[in-house]
Amino acid sequence: MRLPTVIAASVALALFSLPAVAQQPSPAAPNLPDKIPFGVPYGAPIGLEQARKIVAASQAEGEKRGWPMNIAVVDTHGDLVHFARMDGAQLSSVDISQRKARTAARWRRESRVFFEAYSKGPPIYGTLDPGLAASSGGIPLIVEGKLIGAIGCSGGTSDQDVVICQAGVDALK
Repeated sequence: MRLPTVIAASVALALFSLPAVAQQPSPAAPNLPDKIPFGVPYGAPIGLEQARKIVAASQAEGEKRGWPMNIAVVDTHGDLVHFARMDGAQLSSVDISQRKARTAARWRRESRVFFEAYSKGPPIYGTLDPGLAASSGGIPLIVEGKLIGAIGCSGGTSDQDVVICQAGVDALK
């Protein structure tokens, strides 16, 4: 008879102490930032005319350097607005350029950030978005402090991709 009484008392204690435990404030995580990182606000999505201007500037830089590239510009949602595949550009890089742009727009940061995160430890970001591109060459397009879209370039080395993207970003200024 004693065992059922002990079990009943244990269950009652556990049930009545749950509300008290639930009301305890959670301890703050160490180094908790005050603001959301990469919290660039969204602006009006980029239009076709601006996207064409950006792609044209990137394409001109690629032609000047002799680097055939795939160049994609997406809106704030990551949807394609304008794309160019330069003559001789790697066919495998068509999708990669669009994924880099999509990554930069959806995550509001350069795609290289994910490469850096992957190289430091387990790739947790890959479990969040299967279309994520974790390599350099995706840059957000920010006008007046607001995200309007992103550009992604692929076909060269990571550094070459960034140079071509930056030419497009500079065309916005």
